[in-house]
Amino acid sequence: MIIKKIKIGKIKVPLITPFKTALRTVEAVEDIVVIIETDRGNKGFGEAPPTAVITGDTHESIIGAINLIGKQLIGKNIEDFNKLIEIVQGALVKNTSAKAAVEIALYDLFAQSLGKPLYKVLGGGSNELKTDLTISVDSVEKMVEDSLKAVEKGFDELKIKVGKNLNIDIERMKAIFDAVGPNIKLRLDANQGWTVKESLYAIKKIEEYGIVLDFVEQPVKAHNIDGMIKVTSEVLSPILADESIFSPRDAIEVITRNAADIVNIKLMKTGGISNALKIINICEIYNIPCMIGCMLEAGISVTAAAHLASAKSSIITRIDLDGPALCSENPIDGGIVMEGSKMILSDELGLGIKGIDGFELLIELN
Repeated sequence: MIIKKIKIGKIKVPLITPFKTALRTVEAVEDIVVIIETDRGNKGFGEAPPTAVITGDTHESIIGAINLIGKQLIGKNIEDFNKLIEIVQGALVKNTSAKAAVEIALYDLFAQSLGKPLYKVLGGGSNELKTDLTISVDSVEKMVEDSLKAVEKGFDELKIKVGKNLNIDIERMKAIFDAVGPNIKLRLDANQGWTVKESLYAIKKIEEYGIVLDFVEQPVKAHNIDGMIKVTSEVLSPILADESIFSPRDAIEVITRNAADIVNIKLMKTGGISNALKIINICEIYNIPCMIGCMLEAGISVTAAAHLASAKSSIITRIDLDGPALCSENPIDGGIVMEGSKMILSDELGLGIKGIDGFELLIELN
């Protein structure tokens, strides 16, 4: 199975409601898509969102990086899979979202070449998963309303975005807890929006109110590992490291320094599935649970993350893959099927994706 053509393009999907965090506000998914085609007619699909405030990647940088990587893949055999991954990871430094998009497409094709869905190639698992749903930061009233709507749709795990105003953040959590009740699992994501003192104050106030948080995600700045250590050591709630961990080396530092209780894996941070697997192995060694998460992504890369979560469910104990659920429409033909909080994996080969509506071609390599 020889790589003959690589298409780089983009898709745009409006969100149901604006996505608001302590770092940004977004109204539509506008992702770069890569399609790798082989001499046998197989197609592998990958996707990357521009998340400049987190990964540093923009539309332009992702396109440029995929173009650079793609030129080195033309004519290569999918059977030489490890060599292809080396090419992707060695073509340039950083640019993790672009690398992830290309890797996802390659893993898609590799699984197709073996005649299996990706999750079975990665080790096998259940074809049915469950995700949480993100509640964007907004007025207390709006967040309560959004939380109740999510529960009505069948979500029993909610990730609450905070980090813009400390005292209002506390009121947000109290109001949502009072509205949805104790049987709904609440996760809190500050997106680096608090200082260490603010984190300790807010988390303890929330705990004193009787709210049992499933975790608190990245309360302080990503580079402030000492701050993460202090917060982790002084609160009861588990602390999850997100932006602090991009690479396997980052994971080792955070874990060995006791800077978090849980590790968040996102393919757009790790540069794809290969490094995600390394982080999972590290977490297995240290007995640290993982969550699999996503940026604002449509169904291509979320499908890949879901396949990984299925195959590694013993260590990936939490799933935050709600990107498609936040979209007003689904442009992806195939891949995962979202039914409320339920995610159903296809047993089609690879990722099971057949095509993309609204794909706008930008560059073609052959």
